[in-house]
Amino acid sequence: MRLYLQAVTATTEAPRYVQIVLEQDLLGGWTLYRESGVQGGKATLKREQFLERDDALAAFEKARDAQIKRGFRVMFSQGQDGPYGG
Repeated sequence: MRLYLQAVTATTEAPRYVQIVLEQDLLGGWTLYRESGVQGGKATLKREQFLERDDALAAFEKARDAQIKRGFRVMFSQGQDGPYGG
């Protein structure tokens, strides 16, 4: 699953973005990647690992909801569920 969110800016500055990716690894665990930064600039990447899909999915949804509360908007969504768990 993958979400790309962008902050809406009224200026001509490059927008801030957050990308959240949830992937299953080869051993059956789950990895949650959170990348954030300024479009075209430096980025920060954080990684969390989970043994259970439900725990990983809960962390994915929590990260998504936190960014939406901060004013980010979903620009792109890819995966089995929609951006709001549909």
